Amino acid sequence: MAKLYFYFSAMNAGKTTTLLQSAHNYRERGMRAEILTPRLDHRAGSGTVASRIGLAASAHPFDRHDDLLAWAARDIAAHGTLDCLLVDEAQFLSAEQAWQLSDVVDALRVPVLCYGLRTDFRGELFEGSRALLAWADELTEIKTICHTGKKATMTVRVDAQGAALHDGPQVEIGGNERYVSVSREEFKKITRGEARAAPQQESLTLE
Repeated sequence: MAKLYFYFSAMNAGKTTTLLQSAHNYRERGMRAEILTPRLDHRAGSGTVASRIGLAASAHPFDRHDDLLAWAARDIAAHGTLDCLLVDEAQFLSAEQAWQLSDVVDALRVPVLCYGLRTDFRGELFEGSRALLAWADELTEIKTICHTGKKATMTVRVDAQGAALHDGPQVEIGGNERYVSVSREEFKKITRGEARAAPQQESLTLE
């Protein structure tokens, strides 16, 4: 039975690596899996999803106002059965698009796997993440650790000198040079000015 899945985490937990592995698993079995990625995240080039460990795959870029149910219907009409739809950086979905993805599951019977951040650098939910947390059939946390050794659940935005930033737009594309994943306790200390964000280390996932 098709379901809507949301795999969420803090920054640098290996979400895109997991997405690419899932797509590979489908394709290795002769099934058709397509990847959607928000056009605003073009760090790997438009139409490409790439992980920090060097894996990459082609993807279909979408804008915030695109109708993803209509896109999926056109794709199936043109290419036949779609066995899985994967969405990278799903936090950038609009709530309407998250609902459209639920229609891809319910009306088109296509499993949809979404991967994204839960909260922004202020500890607040992204619109797409809020919608997916409410509507997804299955929620899975992809875990990583803080430099303190605790589980990282929050993301801190830093400047060129490594100082935490507390103001600015919610969406600002960046990688290790801009974001550090920390525990909730460490996030509180950093946002109160009691600690400095440690340099981003290679992320470690927790089982």
